[in-house]
Amino acid sequence: MTGEATTRPPRFDAAFRAQFAELVRWRRDVRRFRLDAVAPELLERLLALTACAPSVGLSQPWRYVLVESDERRHAIRDNFLQANKAALEGYGGERQARYARLKLEGLSQAPVHLVVCADETTAQGHGLGRQTMPETIRYSVVAAIQTLWLAARAEGLGLGWVSILDPGAVRSALDLPPDWTFIAYLCIGWPEEEHDDPELERHGWQERTCAESVKPLKR
Repeated sequence: MTGEATTRPPRFDAAFRAQFAELVRWRRDVRRFRLDAVAPELLERLLALTACAPSVGLSQPWRYVLVESDERRHAIRDNFLQANKAALEGYGGERQARYARLKLEGLSQAPVHLVVCADETTAQGHGLGRQTMPETIRYSVVAAIQTLWLAARAEGLGLGWVSILDPGAVRSALDLPPDWTFIAYLCIGWPEEEHDDPELERHGWQERTCAESVKPLKR
């Protein structure tokens, strides 16, 4: 019969749910990496999992670029240094001093540099859900990144999202296809240290909002 279930759904027990909650709590934005290589087959397996991420109209618009050449990596590093200098100048007093002490990227240590883009013109999905909210293409890519982030953490890998970059300069340095929108520059590798609290909280930049305060509005 059309639409009839052909496979039995999994049953996730209390132990699995507790482990999943622990995985979510231990997901960190990693900036401090060991220099050890990441096996290509491990990275391939993690990227394959992102095919299961939710996407508008089943468009699966995520596109990946591995940045391997020293020349392009140096260009991204220079991009960060310029953007970070501008960001620092936007603060003053003690906040500026705190910003200057933060480590905000792992570009020099991470063995894997992965760029994630959104294919804005993909024909897959036939435009379903995008005509009223075209930005959902980019939201779908972010969902894939979160899937990758958790999958990497489950393998003991760290992932850091470098957002202090000029997107236009990234596009130019990497010669990205014109229909791809740059979404994220990710550093991936084995963490140099492990913490169960965010680095920004640990270094006094911002405290995490407590779970009790996450309450929806009621209408």
